Amino acid sequence: MASATHPIVEFTSASSWAMVEDKFTPYGKETLAKLVKFIKEEVLPAERIAHAQIPTDPETRWKTVVPVIEDLKAKAKQLGLWNLFLSKSHYPKHGVPLTNLEYAVMAELLGRGGHMASEAVNCAAPDTGNMEVLARYGSPAQQEKWLLPLLNGETRSAFAMTERFISSSDATNIRTSIRQEGNEIVINGHKWWISGAGDPRCALHLVLGKSDSNNSDKYSQQSVVIVPANAPGVKVIRPMHVFGYDDAPEGHCEIIYDNVRVPLSNLVLGWGKGFEIIQGRLGPGRIHHCMRSIGAAQMALDLLIQRVTDPSRKTFGKYLYEHGTVVSDIAKSVAEIEGARLLVLSAANQIDKFQAKGAMREIGIAKFVVPSMALQVIDRAIQSYGAEGVSQDQPLASAWASLRTLRLADGPDAVHIQQVGQRTLKRAPALVKRASEIKQKEKQLAEKYNIKSHL
Repeated sequence: MASATHPIVEFTSASSWAMVEDKFTPYGKETLAKLVKFIKEEVLPAERIAHAQIPTDPETRWKTVVPVIEDLKAKAKQLGLWNLFLSKSHYPKHGVPLTNLEYAVMAELLGRGGHMASEAVNCAAPDTGNMEVLARYGSPAQQEKWLLPLLNGETRSAFAMTERFISSSDATNIRTSIRQEGNEIVINGHKWWISGAGDPRCALHLVLGKSDSNNSDKYSQQSVVIVPANAPGVKVIRPMHVFGYDDAPEGHCEIIYDNVRVPLSNLVLGWGKGFEIIQGRLGPGRIHHCMRSIGAAQMALDLLIQRVTDPSRKTFGKYLYEHGTVVSDIAKSVAEIEGARLLVLSAANQIDKFQAKGAMREIGIAKFVVPSMALQVIDRAIQSYGAEGVSQDQPLASAWASLRTLRLADGPDAVHIQQVGQRTLKRAPALVKRASEIKQKEKQLAEKYNIKSHL
C-alpha cells in the first residue's frame, strides 16, 4: 500500500507516514486503515453528542455512563479496534500484534478525538497503565479478577500515587501507610488528583504507599496494593477542577483511605516493589500521552486553518490569514508538530527495541517537549477564534487545559529536564577524551606539515 494512498495521510503528513510505512506489518496497516475510518465516521461526529449526554446536575453527572461512548465501544470491539496499546511482543498473553511504533501513529489519531476516542477503543488512561501493571506484575489470580474485566471494558480503574500536603514529584516523599496485619493489608493515607476515581464503573485503585519506612534503600520502602473502589474506608472527598473543568464522570479525585483493609493476596509483585512497578508503568504511559498530544495539536492546527480561510469570518475586507502573522503562525505550527511527531515516533521505536527502560532518555525528552509544543499550537488556534476559542463551543479551551495539566502529570517538566540534562552530562568524560585524541592528532599533523598554531 503506497504511502500516498493510505487513509492516514488525510490526518498526518505524508512525509512522516513515508518514514514509518515500511515498519508497519500488514496487520498494522489494516488496523490503522480501520481506525482512520472509525474515527472519521463514528467518533468525531459523536464528540459533541457525548458532551451533551453528561448531565449538568452535580449529583447525576458522576453516576453517568455516556450512552454514545458505550455504543462506540461495541462497534470498536466488532471491528477489532480494542486494547491497541497493549503490544503482544511485551505482553504475549494479553496483547495485540502491534508494535509501539504502530500504536504511536494510532494514538496520534485518537488524540484528535479527545479522551472519548481513546475510551471508545479501550485505550484510555489511567486504565492503560493499570492494565500494563496487572499484565506485567499481577499474579494469575489478580489478572483473573481485576485485569480481565478491564481488558473487556467492563470496569474502569484509578492509580493512587499523588498525595496532598507533600511534593509527590519525589515519590520517596509519599506518606500513605501500607502495613500487614495478620492476613490483611491495612491502608491509611490522603491522596488527590486520582484520575478515574469518580467513574461509576471504577472497580479498583492501585495504591502506592510506604510499607517499610526504615529500609536503608529509599527505593525499596514502597509497595503497591489493589484496593477495591467500594472497600470500607475508601472515601472519595471531591473531584478536583482543572481550570474549571471537573472532567466528569471520570474526574481527578481527592481520596482518603481510612483504615482500609484488603486481603494479603492484593499485594502486587511483593513488598518493596513499588518503585519498580511505577517505573514500569510510567514509561509507556508518558509516551502514550505524548502521542495523543500530537493529535490534539494537529486538530488545533486544522481548526485554525478552517477559521482563517472562512469567507464568513473576514475582517476589514480581508480573510484572517491576510492579517498580521497568521501565515507565519501556521508555518511554525506545521514545523513544530512535524518535529515533535518525529521525536515521539523515535521514542516509540526505541521502546520496541529496548523496552521502556532502555528508552528513558527519549521518553523524557518527549515528555517535556511535546505538551509545550501542543500548547503553543492550540494557543494560536484559540487566538484565531477570538472569544469563541476560549468557550465551550470549541474543543480548544478544554484541550489546552488538559495539556497544561500534562506538564505536571506523570512527573513535572522540571524533573524530566533535570534527568535528561544529568544523563547528557555523563557524556563529558568521553567527550573530553575524544577532544584530547583529536588535539593530539592535530599536533602531529602540524609537525608533519610544519604548521605553527595561531590558537
